[in-house]
Parts: sequence; structure tokens; C-alpha cells
Amino acid sequence: MTTPRSVALERLAYTLAAPVLAVAPNLYPDHPVNQVVQLAGAAGIGGWFLAAKSDAHGAGRKILRWSPLVLAAAIDIAAKNTTGFGPYGLDGLLAAGWAAAGYLVMPFSRHTRRRHRPALAAPVAQPAPAEVLEEPVVQDDGADLLTRDASMLWEQAGMPGRTHIVKATRHPGQQNDMTILLRASETGRPITGLTEAAVAAPFAVHSSDVVLAEVAIQPGRQGGPGWMEAHLTPDANQRRRAKPTDQERWTDKVGSPKGGAPGSELVHKSRDDVRGVTFYRARMADATTSPRIDLAKVCRGLKLPEDDSCVFVLIDGIEFLISAFDKPPLSAIFPATRELLTPDAKGMYVCGYTITGQPVKNMVFQHDKNAARHGLILGVSRSGKTQFFAIDMAAMSLAGQVVWLSTVRKDEKTSTLGRYIDRQGSNALWMARSLRAAKALCEIRAEMPWAYDGQPHDYKPGDARCPYRQLNVFADEFMTAAQDATFGEFIQADGDDLTVTGLKYGIGFNPAGQSPFAHNGFSTEMKDNLRQNSRPSIFNMGSPGATRKAAEGTMENAYDVPTIPARYAQQEGSAIERAMRGEADPENGVSTGGVAIMVLDTGRAVLMRSLYADFDTDLAHLFPDEVNRLTDYEVSELEKRGLWFDWNEPVRPGEFWPEPDEDDDGEGRSRRRGGGGGKGGGRRSEQVVSARKALEAIKSLTDA
Repeated sequence: MTTPRSVALERLAYTLAAPVLAVAPNLYPDHPVNQVVQLAGAAGIGGWFLAAKSDAHGAGRKILRWSPLVLAAAIDIAAKNTTGFGPYGLDGLLAAGWAAAGYLVMPFSRHTRRRHRPALAAPVAQPAPAEVLEEPVVQDDGADLLTRDASMLWEQAGMPGRTHIVKATRHPGQQNDMTILLRASETGRPITGLTEAAVAAPFAVHSSDVVLAEVAIQPGRQGGPGWMEAHLTPDANQRRRAKPTDQERWTDKVGSPKGGAPGSELVHKSRDDVRGVTFYRARMADATTSPRIDLAKVCRGLKLPEDDSCVFVLIDGIEFLISAFDKPPLSAIFPATRELLTPDAKGMYVCGYTITGQPVKNMVFQHDKNAARHGLILGVSRSGKTQFFAIDMAAMSLAGQVVWLSTVRKDEKTSTLGRYIDRQGSNALWMARSLRAAKALCEIRAEMPWAYDGQPHDYKPGDARCPYRQLNVFADEFMTAAQDATFGEFIQADGDDLTVTGLKYGIGFNPAGQSPFAHNGFSTEMKDNLRQNSRPSIFNMGSPGATRKAAEGTMENAYDVPTIPARYAQQEGSAIERAMRGEADPENGVSTGGVAIMVLDTGRAVLMRSLYADFDTDLAHLFPDEVNRLTDYEVSELEKRGLWFDWNEPVRPGEFWPEPDEDDDGEGRSRRRGGGGGKGGGRRSEQVVSARKALEAIKSLTDA
């Protein structure tokens, strides 16, 4: 192989310059040759500085290229400052070493050629034109090294999706994460058929670490279907899987299509250490969609215990709130006080608190409708209905209203309440008489003159000119009383009439029971009037399904109804592990008595814990000092009609039905065809509104 000419000339220059570097400084210190050598060394140092400062590639090659001049100047200065040729002929040895290094390394001739192509003296055969076209030609298009490397991998993969890489940008602080900007190879053609797997393969990452996104049109850059961005985030996803942030966990586990609230995004997470609760506030990404929440899935996604007693959801339009408590929040006791139970100018008072500590208000009259209010209280035995009676009656009494209470059977709590209200009784007959008297009061008040103009008017709550007080008739276990064989038809019929006509005369009807449906005594007419003119309160109905059904039966639209379990019991440990060890489950249940669902005016159902009235103590601190009663005029009018007396007396002759007629056999037979209001209890027009009444009507016609 022939030595290239540039190599031979460079070696000759090193050989001739070496003696000059050794002899000239010693024999001719002030000769111009020494100055030229030193100036060349200074130029070499300048070349070093520029090469190190530049960001371009090949800085090391440039430094090596200037090194012979710098070393020559250093040898010249050392030889000039030594005595003679130095110890052991050091000047000559340095010059000889310099020439030998240059002879072998050849910085100028070798490192000035690009790509280290061999420079041969002999001619070589010219490659065929086809081979020249196949050889890749690297053009300096101004792209950075990352973009060039990514483009090379992209081209080796066959340009997936018929695209090419415009730019690759590394994510800050990441080694392998980057975003590549893609454009269709053919102008005007949209990018189609490009998948995450096709993008992941050239860069050896998992397809789940690739996200494709559209490119928005920006000033100075095109966009649209012919452009696309691909985000490759293997490092970030590895960290996201190991230690996700709250936002990332929500997006992956809750807001994903298979999560507990698909299509949602976390707004923020907050913690209240005082109340021991963590709040997750979220909203739907699409404002046109409604939240669809599976609370169990949400709990699993957020690694929360799946416990209805500690985790609750509150929906408000497209936003919703997940509240995760450390302990059951509704197991707390909220004592009733006169301050909380005193109604304001609009007739609203605090009857309980929600899971978030917000006060829930009930009304003693309808300020916006200028009328009294009805009430509907549902729940099984020991669910807290009578406790709610106490605070409701106390609020009414504090507002100056009259209260009557009737129950099917006598018990301690209702008897205690009887000391603080106008009238109280404990059997179906007493309930029938109270409803009949309340119905008669509608007629009395319709003709009762007002003092300021001497004319009768409809009831106006809060009007000091009104000559009578609002009357609230409570009927506990109304369902049982309406099915009483003797007085059930009178109770149901008068209850229906009272719900329709009572409000304009300041009379509210408050039935309580264990079912709001027609087949159990609540006619459709009664239920509709109660629902529209009250805030129904549904306590535990025996099972979560029955509670939800009862709540939905009092709502115009079926919103999400909260769940009231039989007891609040936090999960402790693993049920599987206890089963494997043969251990019993922990008995940590807390009663849900007093917890109720109240249906607000908007139709939304809220879960609350009602205020607690302790019947073991004196309830006088909740009620006013004096019991509110009917006016003397109303009492006298009721006495004229034979409806005001001790309602515990036995049935009076002709009170509910005419005297029995004597038949041929001398046996008396009762015809129960009414017993409504009026003097002495006039006759009632018989109405067949149920199968039971139809059967009784048929029996009464056996003599026809």
C-alpha cells in the first residue's frame, strides 16, 4: 500500500524541525525562528480554546490537530531557559520525542479528513452508479443529535405509518422520555394506521409507554391530520406505577373507562385532621355527561376500605365529592338545644347534621307558599322516629304552634311528649277523633273573622293579625291505624281530606309509619300532597333496598339515594385471614338510630343524623314554658259540633255511624257509612277506594 503524500510531507516536516527546536534556542536565543515558533504555539492555544468552547462535534479532534504547534513552542521555551542543551541533553531528547510523536500520530494529515477515509496514492475502481445512490448521504439539516438518532431508528423501522420525524425533544430530567413530532411523508396526506405499538418498536419500549396526540395548529408551525405527536415515557411510567401522585392514581384507577367514575378528573385532594376526613373533589371532563359512580370501585382504586359507614359520595351537577372518614361520622351524637330548634323568620330550624358537618334544616311552615306544612316520617321500630317527633314538636311549639299527637299504642316517649303539647292519645279511636276534629277546624277557620277587617282570610304564617295558631296533627304508626278493622276507614278518609284542605287553614298533617305506599294506607293523593308540602324524612326501613325504595317513593325524580345500613361497622383486618384461622368476626357495630335521609325541596336526598333529645332527662329546656293551645272560639265551636271532649272515652252512640236498627230477629246491626265532622258526627257519604272497602260495602248490602 503506497504512503499518502500528505503523510510523507508531514513526517518530513517533523524530521527537519526537530533539530531546529533543539539547536536554535541554545545558539541563537534572539533569532526570529524562535519568535515564529512561539507565535505558532500561541495560535495553537487559541485553537484549543475555540475548540473547547464550541458545542459542535469533533472538539477532541480539533484539539489534537493543534497540539504539535503548542508542544513545539513549549520545547522551544524550555530549551531557551536551560543551560546549554540541558542535563543529559534534555533539549535534544524532547525534540526527538516530539518528532517521533508527530511521525506516528500525524494530527494534521489524519484528523483533517472527514470520516477517517483512507487516502491512498493508488487509484481505486469507481463504484457503480447504483451503489452510489444506495449509499446514505448525511446532510447537515440543522437537526440536533437526538433528532438525528431518532430519525435513524425511525428509518431503519421502515418509516411507520409513512411518516418521518421532524423533531425529537427530551423531557427535562429524564433519560429516555421524549416527545417526537411526526409528519406524513406525502404532503397533504393524513396520518393513518399509526399505532402505539408501531411507535414503541423502533425505540424498544412498551406500547403502554406511548401516547399519541394530535398537534394543534400554532403560529409558525403547521398542524392538523398530517401531523402527530408521540409521547414516549418509559421512565415516567415506571415511577408512576411504583409511586403515583394523587392525580395519576385517580386518572389510572378511578377516571379510566373501567374505573369507579369513568370520564372524571380529580380537582384536588384535601385533608381535615380535626374531623378525621379526606376529601376527593372531582368533576367530569366532559361537561355534557353526568357522573356514574360505583363507590366500591372508587374505594378499591383509591385503596380505601370499602365501608359504607365511612365513605360517602355527594353529587352536584358534573362535580362530586368523595368523603373518606377515619371513623363513622354519623355515629356521633348531636344534642338538641333550644337555640338550634328555634325557627327563624322563614320558619326554618336545624334538625340535624350531614356527614360533612353541615346543618340540615326543616321547616315549621312554608314561607314561600304562605301556608302550613305537612310532614312525612318513615322508619321501622327503634329507627329514631319518636326522637324526630320530639325535636319537630319542640320547634313548632317554640314557633307558637299547637301540636296534637296520636299513636296506636301507648309508650313511654309519646306519653312524655304529651306533657309539653296540647293533646296526646294512644289508640286508633283517639287518632280518628283527632283527625275528625282537625277536619272540622278547617270549616271553623274558614268562617273565623280577622279582627282588623272582620272578614275571614286564609292562613298567613307569621302574620300577627291571624286570630288562630297553626295546628300540627301527628299520627304515629298511621299505616297500622289505617288498617284498623273498626276505625281504619275513618282515619284514612279524614287523613286524605286533611292533606288536601288543611294547609290553607293553618293545619298540617304529619303521618309516620313504615311504608309510604297506597296498599299500606297512603293513597296516591295523600302521598303527592305530603311530598310536595314537606321535607320527607326516611329513617332505617329495615334494609338498604327498602330504604332506597321508600326514599324514591317520596321523590319526583330518582336521584342517587344514600344507604343506611343496619349498623355502622368498620372493617377490621381481613375476613379471609379470620376464616383461615377460624376466628369470629369482631362485634364493633354502632346503631344507626337517628340517621335519616331527608329529601330537600330540590328533590336531592341528603344523609343526616338528627338531633338527639334525651327522654331520660327533662325535656322542658326544649319546649316553651307554656303549652300552646287552641283559641276559646275554636274550642267552643268544636263543642257545639260535639267534637271537643275527652277523646279517651268509649265510642259515643251515633258518633261514627248511625244507631243499629232492629231487624226481625231483634239483633242489632251497625251500618258504618260515615262519621265526618259536623254536629254530633253527621253521616259520611260512602266512598269505595280500596278492595277492603268494596268488600265491606258488599257485606252491608246483604239485606238488599
